[in-house]
Amino acid sequence: MALMLDESEASDAELIGRAQGGDRGAFGKLLERHYDFVYRAAYRWCGKKADAEDIAQEVCVRLGRAIRDYHGSGAFTTWLYTMTLNAARDMMRKTVREAIKTEAYAAYELISGEAEPEDPAEALWAAVRMLPDKQRDAVLLVYGEGLSHALASEAMGISETTVSWHIHEAKKRLRALMLSAGEV
Repeated sequence: MALMLDESEASDAELIGRAQGGDRGAFGKLLERHYDFVYRAAYRWCGKKADAEDIAQEVCVRLGRAIRDYHGSGAFTTWLYTMTLNAARDMMRKTVREAIKTEAYAAYELISGEAEPEDPAEALWAAVRMLPDKQRDAVLLVYGEGLSHALASEAMGISETTVSWHIHEAKKRLRALMLSAGEV
């Protein structure tokens, strides 16, 4: 007779398999185990706690629908990070569309982040959020999440050298943005 591990002792692979089979307890434990990771990634992407919470909740909902599609070919956290980036991008596009309808100035504030952050690190992350999508994603994955260029390339669906190029270009843009803002 095989003993069934409880959710706290089960590996991610076991929880994923059980969740794919409809086990709500296993799915709940998987969410509990990875929610902080999703929230942290969302916060680094958008820079606002309320938006990060909304993105994390959206990822939880999407995960419920998509867990059956996970085939284990890559790391679960990489797949989850990609899902988080997509949810963040979707939310940002929706937010920008709504802001443009009401007032151009409001749209600018949403895209650029806080007008004048007091903390230099916050100013840097606000500048990162102003980068083009691929550059922003590469910086967030490598410097925000501490992923290697190889793992970042997997999450972004591009080659490792392309990740390195995006990081290089992002550094040049960030330097110019920070100089123009008087932060450096």
